Amino acid sequence: MASAYTPGLLVTESILVRKRRRLPILGEVMVEQGTRVSPHDVVARTNIPGDPETINIANHLGLEGDEIMEFMVKKVGDPVTTGEPIARKSSFFGLFKTDVASPVDGTVDNISEITGVVTLRRPAVPVAIEAYVSGKVVEVMPREGVVIETPAALVQGIFGVGGETQGELLMVAESNSEVLSADKIKPEHKGKILVGGSLITGDALKKAGEFGVIGLVAGGIIDRDLIDYLGHDIGVAITGSEDIPLTMIVTEGFGKINMANKTFELLKKLSGSTASINGATQIRAGVMRPEIVVALDSLVGVMERNTESGMEDGTLIRIIREPYFGQLATVNTLPPELQVLESGSKVRVLTAKLMGSGEVVTIPRANVELIEG
Repeated sequence: MASAYTPGLLVTESILVRKRRRLPILGEVMVEQGTRVSPHDVVARTNIPGDPETINIANHLGLEGDEIMEFMVKKVGDPVTTGEPIARKSSFFGLFKTDVASPVDGTVDNISEITGVVTLRRPAVPVAIEAYVSGKVVEVMPREGVVIETPAALVQGIFGVGGETQGELLMVAESNSEVLSADKIKPEHKGKILVGGSLITGDALKKAGEFGVIGLVAGGIIDRDLIDYLGHDIGVAITGSEDIPLTMIVTEGFGKINMANKTFELLKKLSGSTASINGATQIRAGVMRPEIVVALDSLVGVMERNTESGMEDGTLIRIIREPYFGQLATVNTLPPELQVLESGSKVRVLTAKLMGSGEVVTIPRANVELIEG
């Protein structure tokens, strides 16, 4: 039987999850190897230098660059506040004074006697990296961060927006076809992650934000509703840094699409548990998926990825490119020969039977991913 390997989305009730928590620049690691941590525990921290602000003192005071030092009120390393003089020139025996004031709060970073330019540095920005998940620190990267390991139930989605957050997972749908509409969101859902069935409506997004809901999960969303909510197009970059009050994850794709039965049943089983979720998605390359992680006390059997078997006839897959984006299908055949696409490129393809309509379509193997678990 023909087979091929392709990356897939994980949907499993038991797997050993390892999370690398790394600072953007070198800093201080706050925990030791072997430490048990909770999601909001700070595991590493640093200070990112503030933005520079330059002032041409020589121009302001009508001097040459090498003349400014005798007129400087501040020296390198001195703190400054907005409006405070950093240089001063007196004339007519001190009767007239010309000050050069700092435009920002910060410190004096550099004084150039060649150009006559002073560089101020805005205050450093403190950055703290939290554990994100409950677990055990199994590796410490000195001055960089840690690796945290935990047995967990894991559901990866196909697309999401919004960053990392934690809260109680709560199923609010009776079936995987039920729409997560605004009327299902109540004041008592503040701080919770709500799970629906087939669709998150635009009104539900708005109401969830107003009521303090921190996460929404369902099968799909209408792309126009999401664009209207975000205020801009989705684009092709990494999502997850949007300025929105909640995190949203769709497990199937764009449109009204029933959540896969396996995914729905697992999330229903996990309802009431504390979950860590992250909507960050690498849209084009497919290297980063939104996720729902529920830490467990222990593994219920170990979930292993078999990267050798991969796809074969009958394998459940999800299509991740138009015109069938988000649709579930099963592999029908895996032709061994390369086929020429309309673009002229030669690629390996497969034929797949769409689960909704039963239609058999031909698509590049790179345009699908396994649904693992």
